[in-house]
Amino acid sequence: MDLFDKIAKTMGGPLGQHQKWSHGYFSFPKLEGEIAPHMYFNGKEHLVWSLNNYLGLANHPEVREADAKAAADFGMAYPMGARMMSGNSKYHEALETGLAEFVGKEDAFLLNYGYQGMVSIIDALVDRNDVIVYDAESHACIIDGVRLHMGKRFVYQHNDIESFEKQLERATRLTEQTGGGILVITEGVFGMSGAQGKLKEIIALKDKFNFRLLIDDAHGFGTMGKTGAGTHEEQDCVDGIDVYFGTFAKSMAGIGAFVAANQDIVNYLRYNMRSQTFAKALPMPMVIGLQKRFELLKSRPELRDNLWKVASSLQKGLKDNGFDIGITDTMVTPVFLKGDLLEATSLTRDLRENHSIFCSIVVYPVIPKGLIELRLIPTALHTIEDVEVTIKALSIVHEKLKAGEYKENVVVA
Repeated sequence: MDLFDKIAKTMGGPLGQHQKWSHGYFSFPKLEGEIAPHMYFNGKEHLVWSLNNYLGLANHPEVREADAKAAADFGMAYPMGARMMSGNSKYHEALETGLAEFVGKEDAFLLNYGYQGMVSIIDALVDRNDVIVYDAESHACIIDGVRLHMGKRFVYQHNDIESFEKQLERATRLTEQTGGGILVITEGVFGMSGAQGKLKEIIALKDKFNFRLLIDDAHGFGTMGKTGAGTHEEQDCVDGIDVYFGTFAKSMAGIGAFVAANQDIVNYLRYNMRSQTFAKALPMPMVIGLQKRFELLKSRPELRDNLWKVASSLQKGLKDNGFDIGITDTMVTPVFLKGDLLEATSLTRDLRENHSIFCSIVVYPVIPKGLIELRLIPTALHTIEDVEVTIKALSIVHEKLKAGEYKENVVVA
């Protein structure tokens, strides 16, 4: 079969098969205007719950000023080259030092992108003799990193410590034969469900098994813990995390990521992460802009306080009105409804067209068939009025869903 014929036959894969009718509305929608809780979609103002701008820093005036000044001072190209060759700077190193101290590690290394960075961390840490043990609901970047692993990998049921221990036993038996080590990977905050990873319970098993722990704390960095240092701070287990990964795309509303660990491990990653060795360094305007974002993250606890005020109000209101929000104990707020794909699309159209509410819709294969997830991301800039308006709109469409009014592909006015 010709390569392109095969692609045409699969209709674009599990998500791409819907592209003919979903593109531009359900997939690849265009939000316009200033990044804020209220933006424009299809020319109409919407209340938006789909932006990972947790602390509201995307358009903070001090951030905008720092970004603009750095772009004027350095341009977008500086530094030119990969960090190892010609792309290093004192600004990159200063940000690394600050991040390491903040998350309780000896050293840190900046990464160009979070997704690419996680794949490359996994690739650098393990070889064919090692075994990876990872959570079943790990983010796609972890799954792709695990796929590249030339050795064995064992998956445990989501946040199930009994299942985790069984996989550790399998991994231990295998590494006794290969002479390799064990890398455990989980998330600090699972981005779809909002559940925290069971970090303390995992770490407790280090007394019984020999393994190293890597956590992806993309959603936890800047939002979780007393100072915002992350989910490991929230669970009081900073020292038990061997390799900490955080991104700038969520709480810091930027681009890039970082990995933090003891100095020897970070130095090893500096010289062995192919995605960084062979890629251009983060541009100076972003690095300096990230320094300003990081400064605000640490010095303005009221931003995090307001995020949690909004998140708590939203989650309490949803539960009080009979909605299933799963087991979230973080700011990520899922709303689970029963319905098929047609009902999901009709309900979402109703929310957007008749209630001006824009939130992400998640269906199979990301979640099981028969379920619809509306994923709400509160930010420090949302208001309690935004919460009240949203709960009222969701209550209306939920009643229509239960009454079967979305069985046809129409928007019910």
